[in-house]
Amino acid sequence: MHLARHRSDKIARVPNSDPDSRAAHPPARTRFAQRPSPSAIAPDAACLLSQSIRIYLEDTDAGGIVYHASWLRFFERARTDWLRALGIEQSSLGASSGISFVVRDLQIEFLRPGQLDQRIRTELRLQATRGASLSLLQQAFDAASGAELARATVRIAALRLADHRPVPLPRTLLENIASTREVPGPL
Repeated sequence: MHLARHRSDKIARVPNSDPDSRAAHPPARTRFAQRPSPSAIAPDAACLLSQSIRIYLEDTDAGGIVYHASWLRFFERARTDWLRALGIEQSSLGASSGISFVVRDLQIEFLRPGQLDQRIRTELRLQATRGASLSLLQQAFDAASGAELARATVRIAALRLADHRPVPLPRTLLENIASTREVPGPL
């Protein structure tokens, strides 16, 4: 295929007459095209943590709307509190086991603006476990109306501190996850 200009100056794809052009230029593939967006993942897994949060001035921009990075802080706090409820203190995890949890990748959708003094509820759901990582769905809702405000899929990986290489998730974590139901968060 090659690009051609039409009379209206729009660019269109036109098939090449050269039969070998496909072999010389295979279709491009990207790893991002294979990963579903957060909206494509159905939140049918059980809620493992629900927290109530008030939006403060420090969480907003000059217009009183939640600053985009604040959503990441809200979700990080929820993950930390969930691990704490499972008996894992991240502050001592490295010293006791030689591993640490890191965000491997994250996709976030800002669906509706959060506002100053608004009460929101965050929820955390486990989507999948793999050898060295967990995939989580995290959502934020308006506490009054239930409208979804933000949604993120987060993959957390376990790394060995000595060389920053992936390591299997701790067995105790997997056992605690298997036996866990909803954990109420701090209010």
